[in-house]
Amino acid sequence: MRADPVLTLTTDFGYDDPFAGVMKGVILKINPAATIVDISHGIRPHDIREAAYTIGMNFQYFPSNTIHLVVVDPGVGSGRRPLLVEADHHYFIGPDNGVFSYIYRMCPHIMQIVHITSAHYFLSSVSPTFQGRDIFAPVAAWFSRGLPMERFGEPVSDYQIIPMSVPKLSAEGLLVGEVIHIDRFGNAITNITTTELTMLPDFENRSPLRILLKEQEVPLQEFYAQGEDSRLCSLINSSGHLEFFMFQGRAADQNKIAIGDPVSVMITRG
Repeated sequence: MRADPVLTLTTDFGYDDPFAGVMKGVILKINPAATIVDISHGIRPHDIREAAYTIGMNFQYFPSNTIHLVVVDPGVGSGRRPLLVEADHHYFIGPDNGVFSYIYRMCPHIMQIVHITSAHYFLSSVSPTFQGRDIFAPVAAWFSRGLPMERFGEPVSDYQIIPMSVPKLSAEGLLVGEVIHIDRFGNAITNITTTELTMLPDFENRSPLRILLKEQEVPLQEFYAQGEDSRLCSLINSSGHLEFFMFQGRAADQNKIAIGDPVSVMITRG
């Protein structure tokens, strides 16, 4: 483990709630050398899918051996398992409810997944309603001190995964995907990435793309300000995903875009 461990926090607590601060206190009491970074406390309440997307899009920008603590846990206190995951030189701690689904998809070579059962690394009194404080935070702190994964429990392979659609290329050369996330600006992000776009015939020749959202053609731009006439536009965002936006507007609200709406991309032929 790193001598100067980095731990990230992703929760649905809200930025004005003290719960995240309490978790930080637990971590620092066990390991004062830890550096704690907030990824987000603005996940919509109980939205496991949004949390999975958020950690999946952000973890790769942190140093190797970073420990990512994710507490979006509508099943807190139930029989769902707490997990410690090693993947792509990073570690993830959180509930076994699908919150690491993007990690499992993006990192096919998962090194190890452990069901956390070693109660002597928990706080002495565990509340069934705040296991982020009593289980996940202290386990992350002890793990950051260099303890091996096997100290915390037994390996498992039957972890939970949220069903996620994958873009498909039709025989006619049509790439079909869907909206998977709507951010706080009202931008609609799809599951079509630059990787899938390269599957299109003639893509390597930089042929123009025709993009349709719910069968409505949407122009492709390079950056947000190019949509200054307040029309619905699309671009490839900083994470490499096809995204729909309105410049200084809320594309999802103003165009009634919802998660699951169909998106298709094709090459425009001359």
